[in-house]
Amino acid sequence: MCGLSGEIRFDGRTADIGAVDRMTGTMHDRGPDGSGLWSLGPIALGHRRLKIIDLSDKAAQPMVDGDLGLAAVFNGCLYNYRELRAELIAAGYRFFSTSDTEVLVKAFHHWGAACVERFAGMFAFAVAERDTGRLTLARDRLGIKPLYLTHDGARLRFASTLPALLAAGGLDTEIDRVALHHYLTFHSVVPAERTILAGVRKLPAATVRTVEPDGTMTDRRYWDPPHTRAALPGTAQWPAGEWREAVLERLRTAVRRRMVADVPVGVLLSGGLDSSLIVALLAEQGQSGLSTFSIGFHSAGGEPGDEFAYSDLVAREFGTDHHRILIDDARLLPGLERAVAAMSEPMVSHDCVAFHLLSQEVARHVTVVQSGQGADEVFAGYSWYPPLAGLPRERAAEVYAREFFDRPHDALARILTPDYRTDADVSTAFVRDHLARPGAETALDAVLRLDTSVMLVDDPVKRVDNMTMAYGLEARTPFLDHELVELAAACPPELKLASGGKGVLKDAARTLLPAAVIDRPKGYFPVPAVRHVQGPLLELVRDALTGQAARSRGLFERAYVDRLLAAPDEHRTTLGASALWQVGLLEMWLQTQGVR
Repeated sequence: MCGLSGEIRFDGRTADIGAVDRMTGTMHDRGPDGSGLWSLGPIALGHRRLKIIDLSDKAAQPMVDGDLGLAAVFNGCLYNYRELRAELIAAGYRFFSTSDTEVLVKAFHHWGAACVERFAGMFAFAVAERDTGRLTLARDRLGIKPLYLTHDGARLRFASTLPALLAAGGLDTEIDRVALHHYLTFHSVVPAERTILAGVRKLPAATVRTVEPDGTMTDRRYWDPPHTRAALPGTAQWPAGEWREAVLERLRTAVRRRMVADVPVGVLLSGGLDSSLIVALLAEQGQSGLSTFSIGFHSAGGEPGDEFAYSDLVAREFGTDHHRILIDDARLLPGLERAVAAMSEPMVSHDCVAFHLLSQEVARHVTVVQSGQGADEVFAGYSWYPPLAGLPRERAAEVYAREFFDRPHDALARILTPDYRTDADVSTAFVRDHLARPGAETALDAVLRLDTSVMLVDDPVKRVDNMTMAYGLEARTPFLDHELVELAAACPPELKLASGGKGVLKDAARTLLPAAVIDRPKGYFPVPAVRHVQGPLLELVRDALTGQAARSRGLFERAYVDRLLAAPDEHRTTLGASALWQVGLLEMWLQTQGVR
């Protein structure tokens, strides 16, 4: 796991290595173990390294293979790199390292950009071809690894974080009004390619972009599970028990794959079904002395701040080396400010603060962790899924918006000043168009496809990447193994909705986990002080929303902000999040990133 950056010019000038150096320098936390720069004519690449596989300098990046005429930077991990390496050796390739980066370089040479279809892992990469001057950018199937871009006609710059592009300078920092609409409506999800800044875009997940020397660009989406029963031949007549066993076997493979490392691997153990199942499967596979970590906060607003009872239960059951991390209130505010600074885009969920503070502690012990992120989106574990059961496809967008959107379009007229509004309800239009795409047999199938390919990528997955990488911690997500996701996409909706959601997964877990963990109420990373915005946090938000920077920007109607500040706990979005925190976080992020 690392941070990459680069530039390709189309105006006949050499690449600005100084700008690439500035971008690379901002990502020290993502890669504290080394850095490198490379340039050749119009292309320059930069890299910050976190050593996970092949800890020697032979695996340093940018990696240049003079014999093949390729230079590459790579962020992520190819879990099947050993198998691919053996295949490439049989094809005549010789290796100078034992890294997965070199496997990527050789695989690109052997199979071209189609190499991505052979990768099992998480990745974002850039490969420059010496002889053609072509640059190829790619991102993994579930968008676990980020890639931000800015293009002004004369050049294209790219980096693992948005703040890195800001450090390079020369980009348009106007607010993207469509992205702002999504942020305030689509539960803070801003779908690719947009970001909150007009001058920054992101490469969509499961996409390969080929950039020619003249600036011509072509995109190819290489993975898109159809969410139909026919997608996996031979499964149409499976009984529930066969689905249960298939899910468990795919998850076993996913967890085993993510143990590939030359450093110790731990688990973020919340005590919920998903992370507990990962621990159980690792124990089943013979892992002993496994380090597990859970976090808790002090209560606020009458709401408890930890779920230690469940994580302790799982740790005892499987004999892990368990670390309980209780965050004192005095650490919360500075931790929150650092979390905002670590965000590539404004992310409202208070999980961000929990992940950030947890990562700070976990990084003292291990460099790699497995996390249960993604199971709810893949196996229908959220509250907005049951209302879609049996619904006609044509009503899917209406019901999804009612259950999931933070507020209706017409409410934005009372929140945003006129310069920042859109006339059209762009968020509903986006959802309606996505749900109407071919495939996806039922309304629930269509929504799960939307959430897996859009919401998951630009909310929970991004949270985990940003917050863990702020401390050079690599997080791996077995529930987002692409073969497991393909299986889940083909699984009948009623099996996923059973038992209050994630039914097939709960059934698979019953031979491994205590019933108290499987049948417990749904949990989350509780940070009560953020949910209730009180005390010093309220003052921080007040200062952000009423200071000179906010007044000059003029994003929000003054009367709306005053109402929120007068009664912070009374104004909530559809899913119960703090409306004050949503607008305050956006303004805090813009100020933290120096956006005027």
